[in-house]
Amino acid sequence: MPQTLRFRPALGALLASAALFVAATVMPGAAHAKSAVAAMPSASNPAATNIVQGAVASADHTTLVAAVQAAGLAETLSGAGPFTVFAPTNSAFAKLPAGTVESLLLPAQKDALARVLTSHVVAGNVSFAELQGMISAGRGKAVLTTLSGAKLTARRNGRGILLIDEKGGRARIIGADLAQSNGVIHVTNGVSLPG
Repeated sequence: MPQTLRFRPALGALLASAALFVAATVMPGAAHAKSAVAAMPSASNPAATNIVQGAVASADHTTLVAAVQAAGLAETLSGAGPFTVFAPTNSAFAKLPAGTVESLLLPAQKDALARVLTSHVVAGNVSFAELQGMISAGRGKAVLTTLSGAKLTARRNGRGILLIDEKGGRARIIGADLAQSNGVIHVTNGVSLPG
């Protein structure tokens, strides 16, 4: 059974500072944005924000935002895209084995961190309904190639969708179709790792 990651106060302060830095740099005023997924635009409310700005506006994605900044991916994910991002929540990162997040945030681990993060990004704008259609067309599964080259296998899970990474890790989509100006965000409850 994996250990729960317990953030040390210094790491918590580092993550909060990085999130505020990204907020101030990428989207002025976002440091005061309201919580999480509700703050992100939806498919029915077209976005004026890009993927990074949408994540910055979410209180549930401060770890992801800090990691994107540490990996040097903020500019890429703010670009034209389109991108489909499977965005793990803070609690998803907290499920990783103890020390994983701290280790990945070290400057020496920048390339490894970028590989983990780009294992959550697919080229194109894939809605939840389109992903369900791909699963149906694939007779119960759809294999997605991420920007890192890693494969994510999408399967139905009741009315939802489960993502299975190359190591067998599972992440459920818990928030879907959060439209951004350069793609779409689907919120997940797990971190997908490359093989």
